[in-house]
Amino acid sequence: MPQPIVALVGRPNVGKSTLFNRIVGQRRAIVEDVPGTTRDRLYGDAEWNGISFTVVDTGGLEILESQKQRKPQHQPEPLSTASVGFIEEIRAQAEIAIAEADVIVMLVDVLDGLTPADEDVAEVLRRSNKPVLVAANKADNPARQQEAYEFYTLGLGEVYPVSSIHGLGVGDLLDEIARSVPVAEEEEAPEALKIALVGRPNVGKSSLLNKLLGQERAIVSEIPGTTRDTVDTYLTWEDQPVLLIDTAGIRRRGRIERGIEKYSVLRAMKAIGRADVVLHLLDAQDLVTAQDAHIAGYVLEEKCSVIVLVNKWDMIERDTYTMDAYTKQVRANLQFLDYVPILFISALTGQRVNQVLPLALEVYQERLVRIPTGELNRLVEDATIRHAPPHKAGKRLRIYYATQASVDPPTFVFFVNDRRLVHFSYQRYLENQIRRRYGYMGTPLRLVFRTRAQE
Repeated sequence: MPQPIVALVGRPNVGKSTLFNRIVGQRRAIVEDVPGTTRDRLYGDAEWNGISFTVVDTGGLEILESQKQRKPQHQPEPLSTASVGFIEEIRAQAEIAIAEADVIVMLVDVLDGLTPADEDVAEVLRRSNKPVLVAANKADNPARQQEAYEFYTLGLGEVYPVSSIHGLGVGDLLDEIARSVPVAEEEEAPEALKIALVGRPNVGKSSLLNKLLGQERAIVSEIPGTTRDTVDTYLTWEDQPVLLIDTAGIRRRGRIERGIEKYSVLRAMKAIGRADVVLHLLDAQDLVTAQDAHIAGYVLEEKCSVIVLVNKWDMIERDTYTMDAYTKQVRANLQFLDYVPILFISALTGQRVNQVLPLALEVYQERLVRIPTGELNRLVEDATIRHAPPHKAGKRLRIYYATQASVDPPTFVFFVNDRRLVHFSYQRYLENQIRRRYGYMGTPLRLVFRTRAQE
C-alpha cells in the first residue's frame, strides 16, 4: 500500500507553503507573501507518531468572483498579473491533489476572518467526500486563537488554531492527521532512480514531464519561469522506481531577479545535486547558447550522468543531413560532454519521448560499471606504452598501480611517483582510454592521483 496523502488546500496566501515546510521539516516550498507563488503540486514525505505520509502543497483555490466580494480585516497582497494568468491551471492542480488525497487540510487565515472565498473552497471540499481538517493559521496569540472558532460555521468539522511560522498548534493538527490517515503497510521500497529535468526557461521541461507521465502533472505555459519549485514525481518503469524532478529554468546570473526567481534557481541547482541522471534540455530553435554551456558546467561539477535532449525538433525544417549537422554543432559547443548521448525529441508531439526513460536507465547502469583491478592495470599499462607519460624538469611521471575505488560516480585512483607531474591532457588521455574500452556512456569519471608515499 502506498503512503497516504495529505493535501494542503485553501485560497491564496493563507500560509499553505509555510505549513508544508514545517511539516516536512525543510524549506522545500518557496514562501513569499505574494498570492499565486505555489503553482504546481509539491510533494514531501513526513512522519508523526510513527505514521508516515506524503504531504502535498497546492496553489490557491482562487475564485475571482468571491475574491472581489471579500472584505478581510487584513488586506493581503493583490494577485499579480502573472498569477492571474495561471488561476485556472492552479485550480486544476489543486483539484487533482484533492482527488488523490486521503486527508485534506483546509487552511484559513484568522487575520482575514471568514471570507466568501473560504466558503467557496469549503463547498468544493464537501463534494470531495474526504476527511477534512480546518487549520486556522496565524493564530499566534490567545485572542486570535479565539477568533479561529468562527470557522466552525464552514461545517467541515474540527478547527485547529495554528501558527505555521511559529509552530504553535501544529502538533495537535499532526496528531489528528496521524489518526485520520489510513495506515500504510510496511514494505521495503527499492531505491528510486532520480532523474532531473534541467535547462533554460521555456525549453519544454514541464511539457516533457507531462508527456512522460501521460497526465498534466505540471503546469505548461509559454511564459518563461512557470515552474518555480522543484517538482518530484514518482513512477515505475520496467519494475524500476523512478523519481522525476522538474525544475525551474536556470537563467544567467545577471538576469536572475531577486526574491522568488532567485530561490527557484537555487532549488534547481540543488536538484542537480540530488540527481543520478540529468536530462539537459536544449531548444532546437536556439540550439546551444552560452547559458546552456553554463548549465552543463553545473551538471559536470556535480558528477551527474547526463543526456542532452534537443527539444522542439518538430519546429525545425530538416532533411537527411540535419540531425548530423545539429549533433556536430552541439558537440562543438559542449566539448566536455563528448561522451554524452544526444536525443532529438518533441515533447509536444511525443516524437522519440518513448526513448527517454530507457536511455536514462541505460546511462544509469553505465554509472554502476566496475572494472576489475587486473583489467584496469593492463589497460593503463597498454595506454602508457602507446603514449608515454609526461615529464617535467627531467622527471617523468610513473604510474605504479591503479584501482577503481567506487562507482556512482565511477572513481579511479592512480598511485604515481609524483602527482604534480600529471598534466590535465594526460589525465584526459587516460580517461579516454577507459571510455574506449568500457563506455561509461553519459557518465563523468573521477580520476584521482596520489603520490605513492601518501598511500
